[in-house]
Amino acid sequence: MTELNNISEFRTSPELKEKLYQNSIIKEFKEGDTVLREHSNIQSIPIVTKGSIKVLRTDDDEKEILLYYIKPGESCIMSFLGGLHQDTSKVKAIVEEDAEILFIPIDKVILLMKEYPQWLEYIFRLYHKRFEELLEVVNAIAFKKVDERLLLLLNKKEELTKSKIIQITHEQLANELGTARVVVSRLLKQLEDEGKLKLGRNKITLI
Repeated sequence: MTELNNISEFRTSPELKEKLYQNSIIKEFKEGDTVLREHSNIQSIPIVTKGSIKVLRTDDDEKEILLYYIKPGESCIMSFLGGLHQDTSKVKAIVEEDAEILFIPIDKVILLMKEYPQWLEYIFRLYHKRFEELLEVVNAIAFKKVDERLLLLLNKKEELTKSKIIQITHEQLANELGTARVVVSRLLKQLEDEGKLKLGRNKITLI
């Protein structure tokens, strides 16, 4: 089990960390598992302690787009907001890498906000980070070409996994970018011809 004390992103007091473990349920998930579905009721708030999760938004035509990643020490601000306002989820969360997650019941989240200013500070800091990431998504969709967005996504995955070898299909990339698979395949071949990456079976090696 990963200790929150060892996660630099989670800067709170030992007492608060102990409270979080006492009041939460710890679950483990495999890559590809769905942690949260759209329109589902939010009963608890997740904090990732190991692995990573990707948060996506789906439109009425079932097209998806990646919003942000949740890394160790982080949570999903959309879950915070939905849970606190007794609203249903507007996003879905899927495990990117095998993960361990703390699930804190909504009532405990509210109590901790009253008892520990550091917990409220953590939520505001996380909200600020997610807001900036969502602005980046809007900026990329509005002003960047698909090939630029594709390279940006691959670089994010490299940073997340700390590996230049990315195990992913063209279909998965297309879903996360909100575009067609044939577009992604064409752009990947173009990037390979330019010497920026090497394509393999369900994997991409960045150069």
